[in-house]
Amino acid sequence: MSKRRVVITGLGALTPIGNNKQEFCDALISGKNGSDLITRFDTTNYATKFACEVKKFDPTMYIDKKETKRMDLFTHYALATASMAIEDSQLNLSKINLDMAGVVFGSGIGGIITFEDQHAAFLQGGPRRISPFFIPMMISDIAAGQISIKYGLKGPNYATTSACATSSHAIADSFILIQRGSADLILSGGSEASITPMAIGGFNSARALSTWNDRYTEASRPFDKDRNGFVMGEGGGALVLEELNHALNRGAPIYAEIVGIGLTGDAFHITAPPPGGEGAVRSMREALRDANVDPTVVDYINAHGTSTELNDLNETQAIKTVFGKHAYKLAVSSTKSMTGHLLGAAGAVEAIATVLAIKNDIIPPTINHDEPGEELDLNYTPKVAVKRNIHYAISNTFGFGGHNASLLFKKFEE
Repeated sequence: MSKRRVVITGLGALTPIGNNKQEFCDALISGKNGSDLITRFDTTNYATKFACEVKKFDPTMYIDKKETKRMDLFTHYALATASMAIEDSQLNLSKINLDMAGVVFGSGIGGIITFEDQHAAFLQGGPRRISPFFIPMMISDIAAGQISIKYGLKGPNYATTSACATSSHAIADSFILIQRGSADLILSGGSEASITPMAIGGFNSARALSTWNDRYTEASRPFDKDRNGFVMGEGGGALVLEELNHALNRGAPIYAEIVGIGLTGDAFHITAPPPGGEGAVRSMREALRDANVDPTVVDYINAHGTSTELNDLNETQAIKTVFGKHAYKLAVSSTKSMTGHLLGAAGAVEAIATVLAIKNDIIPPTINHDEPGEELDLNYTPKVAVKRNIHYAISNTFGFGGHNASLLFKKFEE
């Protein structure tokens, strides 16, 4: 029995470089930089004073004003991108079986803004000062729940949480659920809003963030010899995944097809990848095996590319291991050079970037890439977008805890 085919029919993006799909697409092609000084809190005592914030976002465009006060910012981002994706998919909810439409939507950290605010209230006034909405605002599954409630989607409904791989896992699960017939359509993706005092301070303590405060617009520089840590980003990405015939029968727009997923564990270290990116090797190979395609068909890899010393080296080594000589023929780029690292939302936003690259046959650049680091000798698409026919493309995400996910997309052909 042949597997059910799964296509992407709707996209919603809210990022530091664009507040909707088209703005995001245009920004990727033009190489827009989202890094700026942090405005959310006083950074005087912080080693890092910059991040990639979402700018000029009004949640009341998507959510009732009263309700916004009962939701964390990460849920605002989730509902906004879900609304965009549903509209983009030309989906008439009154004409589909809502029992077969679900939500798999993740967040790596969840409502950390709410947690910090409520903890401050607790310290000032004790437990009676804690809001009754504290728990349902904070828990990381609530974005998926709120999307399901708003649109009446009664199929599979849950959240994924696996650090940076979170929303790639959400997309992978959605793919599996549709393939096996548990749903015909799933709203999938992830959101994150963690530019907060504790989060920035915590990542600084872990020495994971760049501290180029005097050169913050150049700080996110994947695969460059001067890379020195990632730049925190925020936002969300939502995709409508749909069984092919379900999409065709309603005349839905189709951006691309998802044909393979690779999910592996490093079983090595809480933050560092294993030597040679061994887990990433197996992840990419599994995505190719799942799709039953040869490595030489891949034209583009949207790399995890965090701008950290170990990740960029190990991902490059993994690509060489998987693709051999073909590694030097395909194009690689890291859109984190523009958006920063959106943590749990990274996979969804970068999957959208990958799908748009396939649809438009344009590879987004790795900005701030001046000189490759040692052993980093692939084509990282430095500084300028490149026009190229893209038939197959992989989106990689690798998370703290050793979580690896590779999503393989293909140009749609009936």
